[in-house]
Amino acid sequence: MTEVYKIIGREGGPAGRAHSHRDTFPGGPFPSRSPGLLERPALPPQAAADIASYKVFVSGRSAVGKTALVASLGGLQVPSAHHETTGIQTTTVYWPAKLRESSRPLFFKFTFWDCGESVLKKFDHILPACTKKVDGFLLLFSFTDRASFDDLPGQISRVTEGAKAAVRIVVGTKFDQFAHTDVTERDVAAFCHTWGLPVLRAKSVSSPDGCAGLLDVAHLLNGLAEHLWRQDQWAAGLLPPSPGSKDLALPALAGRSADSS
Repeated sequence: MTEVYKIIGREGGPAGRAHSHRDTFPGGPFPSRSPGLLERPALPPQAAADIASYKVFVSGRSAVGKTALVASLGGLQVPSAHHETTGIQTTTVYWPAKLRESSRPLFFKFTFWDCGESVLKKFDHILPACTKKVDGFLLLFSFTDRASFDDLPGQISRVTEGAKAAVRIVVGTKFDQFAHTDVTERDVAAFCHTWGLPVLRAKSVSSPDGCAGLLDVAHLLNGLAEHLWRQDQWAAGLLPPSPGSKDLALPALAGRSADSS
């Protein structure tokens, strides 16, 4: 199930909530609504799955593809043209997993917070609202925009200040637009060596209906789930045996896994 909320920033006061709300259902009696990646199932009590909820702030310069990425992750239609996000938009996505040791099913509930760069600069209360009790950051740059890549160090300092314990993951968008690439793999490797952060890659949506398929986003959701879960285990004093260990059995679609450097 994918739930979308908008929070419109108002000068001189707090943000107003619930200007729009949308649920998406897979098929059935709701033909006018696009299906999300996964509807939360009604499981019997003996098979009920726990839900691990996380707040994730999506950050990046204007036009790098923040709203498009969130729409892709939520199974929603990606906008065909760039429009600056007005205020804050939140999108909730459920993603399944299973603990390897106990085979216990688990649902990750990601609430993605996305806001436009101009609104972020205009209203002082927007950034604190987005980063309050945040569990993770998706820090975006575009492979076709060198300036967005060069701005990553500054973006990390500005956005993640005050949330040092939160997971930080860098996502490079428009990875498939090779003819227009301004960022090389050597650049990405040098960044990873300097900052020690994982870098995931996202392609542009090219399907006729404007929606990304599971194969396009599974590695992103799997990577996010793995890092957030590992952070929780570390915070609880349950460190994994080694940095490369896997605690979760995540959906493996056509051999795709978390793409990190």
